[in-house]
Amino acid sequence: MTEEPASPALVPELIVEDLSQSLAFWCDLAGFSITYQRPETGFAFVSREGAAFMLEQRNLADRTWETGELVRPYGRGINFEVHVVSIEPTLWALRQVGWPLYAEPEEKWYRIDEREAGVRQFLVQDPDGYLLRFSQHFGWRAATAG
Repeated sequence: MTEEPASPALVPELIVEDLSQSLAFWCDLAGFSITYQRPETGFAFVSREGAAFMLEQRNLADRTWETGELVRPYGRGINFEVHVVSIEPTLWALRQVGWPLYAEPEEKWYRIDEREAGVRQFLVQDPDGYLLRFSQHFGWRAATAG
């Protein structure tokens, strides 16, 4: 018997308008791979470097989880931080097709208790408006006063 691979403890499921369009973004541009899919119900599970998302095409799903009116862009009020080894391959892929960035790459320090973590990050919206923040860690330092 083969053991099942470990699943992330949290896997957001995002409603999308067009699964093929979403997969083109998530896989071809954002560097995710399809772990498994159920095309007959418009579903795909995608993952990259330990991050995972479920994408489900609206109106093809065998059930609905919509708790209220769904108005585009769907991703209002949330951003998903995706930790990656390097943001450069994703930036390159997005720029090759002229995909607009929501926020240009920046270096930022975030306080975590008595230290600060340094990250290089940028934000981009997928075809349905979900906001992804690709984040590359580059170091630690002592927290600054403030």
